Amino acid sequence: MLRRSASLVQCFKRPNLKHHTITGFRSSHFAGSSSTMTISTLPLNDGFQVPWIAFGTGTALYQKDAEEAIRLAIDNGFTHLDGAQVYANEDTLGNGIVASGKSRSELFITTKLGKLQPGATPKSALQESLKQIKVDYVDLYLIHQPSNHVGKLKETWKGMEEAQKAGLTKSIGVSNFTADHLKSILEIATIPPAVNQVEAHPYVWKALQPNLAIHDQYKIVTSSYGGLSPLFRGKGGPLDPVVEKIRARLEKTRGAPVSDGQVLNKWLQQKGVLVVTTSSKAERIREYLDTQNVPELTPEEIALIDTTGGKLHQRYFPGNWPPE
Repeated sequence: MLRRSASLVQCFKRPNLKHHTITGFRSSHFAGSSSTMTISTLPLNDGFQVPWIAFGTGTALYQKDAEEAIRLAIDNGFTHLDGAQVYANEDTLGNGIVASGKSRSELFITTKLGKLQPGATPKSALQESLKQIKVDYVDLYLIHQPSNHVGKLKETWKGMEEAQKAGLTKSIGVSNFTADHLKSILEIATIPPAVNQVEAHPYVWKALQPNLAIHDQYKIVTSSYGGLSPLFRGKGGPLDPVVEKIRARLEKTRGAPVSDGQVLNKWLQQKGVLVVTTSSKAERIREYLDTQNVPELTPEEIALIDTTGGKLHQRYFPGNWPPE
């Protein structure tokens, strides 16, 4: 039986932090090279839990065969897999899951609703995705782009609720929704979004404050894509020396290597953000998962990243957001 909120205005109580356990994973990157690793989870407002980090099949894998990448991600410890109808690779995402040998219960699978074809509904579109992924349900189903449903956003959200009620997905949410988009669907929602996946990093954090206020009010988890863009797409920005200084401190404290990427992913994790990332390299995949073993940033370090990031407003995926 799927759990859902009794009332939209109900004050949701966050469950205690839990962990997603993965067995059979070995890496010297992790303390003790243990064959069992736990991935921290974030509580959703419907009572479910979501692993805090996901392996995405967009960007570099967009419209490409994702089977090998998914196998690599699962073999190296990922349990949360983030796909989408528009990525046009749900079938190979499913192939990778099958090839991994992992049971369905060990994985958390997300997919996203694309532009609806004539006569289709969010429910029927998800049924097609389930056939492609080769599973009976997904754990999280998101509206990918509000711009795909202009004038029909409220109707589309009601269709998402129907998909959840039918047991095709445990949780429902949105992606690339501004505060105004959220306010629109919350006017008619009987189930609030559990997640809003947006471009999130220090250079847009200030601009996201209206979103974050609504997320906090309705206990909507903020999910980030492009979280490491300041390092890879925006090198030379004001964050560079700040990240390096913090990285050096963390490395000294840990007594083991810490990367620049782990600094920003740790910043996101400590803000309660669900991180979506990807890589074709096993070492980088292990590095991402190892972030939770990195010592915590101090409140002063978090504030320094916040204020430094606020000095530059830069989106690296501007097509996903209205003009500012």
